Amino acid sequence: MKAAPTSTKESLEYRLRRHARQRWPELADLQVRFRANFAYVDAVLPGGTAIKLCRLRYAGSASLWGFAIYRASHDDYEDSFLPSGIMGGSPEEALDCAGDLYLSDLALWLPDTPTN
Repeated sequence: MKAAPTSTKESLEYRLRRHARQRWPELADLQVRFRANFAYVDAVLPGGTAIKLCRLRYAGSASLWGFAIYRASHDDYEDSFLPSGIMGGSPEEALDCAGDLYLSDLALWLPDTPTN
């Protein structure tokens, strides 16, 4: 599959950043890197630490992307099913799945944050 067109890449970045701001307002940013037909999504914490979340695979549609979760234990990406039971979906659904795994308790990642 060919790489996503520039307009699709820009749209993807906008959608993911908007969604992340709503869902995890504590994040400093969301980074999206493109390589071939893949988009790699990282959360950026205050202070600049980046946490790898997932990889999206462009399949010809701006609204439907393949999903691979980042496996910190292996430092790689594994094609995965979304909670809907399919291996692809909206970028926001993919971000929610990865974010719920890695960002569910941001206090663990942030320095000087009291935890119970």
